[in-house]
Amino acid sequence: MDRHNAAAARLCGFEEDLGMKGRQFNTLISVLYVGYVFTQTPSNLILSRIAKPSMYLSSCMALWGLLTTVIGIYYQVLFLRFLVGILEATFYPGAFYLLSRWYKREELGYRTAFFTAAIGFSNVFGALFASAILANMEGFLGYASWRWLFLIEGYLTVFVGIGGMFILPDFPSGPVRWLTSAELALARRRMEEDSRGNGPVEPNKPSNSVSDLLSMMTDWKTWLTGTALACCNASTSFGLFFPTLVATMGYSPTISLLLCAPPWVMSTITAIVIARHSDAMRERFGHTVFALSLLIMGYILAMSTMNITLRYLSMFLLAQSQVSSVVLFTWISNTFARSSSKRAIAIGFISTIAMSGSILSPYIWVSSWGPTYNNSCRICIALASIAIILCWVFRRHLERLNEAAEAEERELRLPKGYRYLL
Repeated sequence: MDRHNAAAARLCGFEEDLGMKGRQFNTLISVLYVGYVFTQTPSNLILSRIAKPSMYLSSCMALWGLLTTVIGIYYQVLFLRFLVGILEATFYPGAFYLLSRWYKREELGYRTAFFTAAIGFSNVFGALFASAILANMEGFLGYASWRWLFLIEGYLTVFVGIGGMFILPDFPSGPVRWLTSAELALARRRMEEDSRGNGPVEPNKPSNSVSDLLSMMTDWKTWLTGTALACCNASTSFGLFFPTLVATMGYSPTISLLLCAPPWVMSTITAIVIARHSDAMRERFGHTVFALSLLIMGYILAMSTMNITLRYLSMFLLAQSQVSSVVLFTWISNTFARSSSKRAIAIGFISTIAMSGSILSPYIWVSSWGPTYNNSCRICIALASIAIILCWVFRRHLERLNEAAEAEERELRLPKGYRYLL
């Protein structure tokens, strides 16, 4: 909710009270992701080398919640959003890396979908929560309702962050208080089995972080997949402005926020179903393309009519596409190095490349292109198409690697080894 509350506050005087003009609101949205660029890779590197990821991730969450509350009472909103981005950047790639240390490749998509379902829930309850605050707290104790939105949601984040210190698990490589020794041994053995044929899960000696990072930076697959993820993130950037897009149907701010909820409810269900099917089929490319196809259909429908019913239907199609980045990110994690430090660097570095799409995406949705935002839809369709092409190139490369491995096994009569998921 902390990432998207500015879009809801925009409907109730946020821009006017702070004197924003032109594209300043777009810059406010973008600067959050600028903070991500500075933090994701070093944060994941730190995370791979500490024993208590639960304390690290939860502390960062509590701190960004505290900064969010300050936005409600302080006018330096741009700088505060930048700081919030620096702290938020630790969480998504960090939590994803934490999951990858507990689950096998064919299990990770489904679990990641449950984790990222929180995005759908935040869009559902965030919109409902915001509608109640913005409708009922205007002028309370002398504060505008949008200020109360930041204050209340920020304090909730602090509370959840503190609770996470006692709830989040640590890595299976160390002691875990809620598992018996036999269960912990099983968790470790599962990950060793998953990595067989592609190096050990835990290296026998400390990894050279600088060489690992340089290796990632010079690997063309890193830039290919990072660019694909950046295009995917940018093409699904409608989520940053979802209340604004729903408001183009002509309803009041309160009704518009309430109408935001149903598409995200359906999106959460869709994400879990598609991710579960992706794991069951051990296939990533086709599921990513399916989700991006729903996105393209939604944009085409939105451009073709101003009919309220059809336009709202297009919002449902758009919302279902959010799972595309989940499946694609899982695919990337499945493919790159399985040693803990290298995987942490890969996830962080590719996430950093992908953030370029999020930094630029707010400028796709400029106010002057409203209320139809047809130009924005065209740009997003082009970005989604580029993402599909890049994913296809990546899939063909992995197919060739698998074919080469099969040929070598047949020639040398070796047992079946590691295979890349396609």
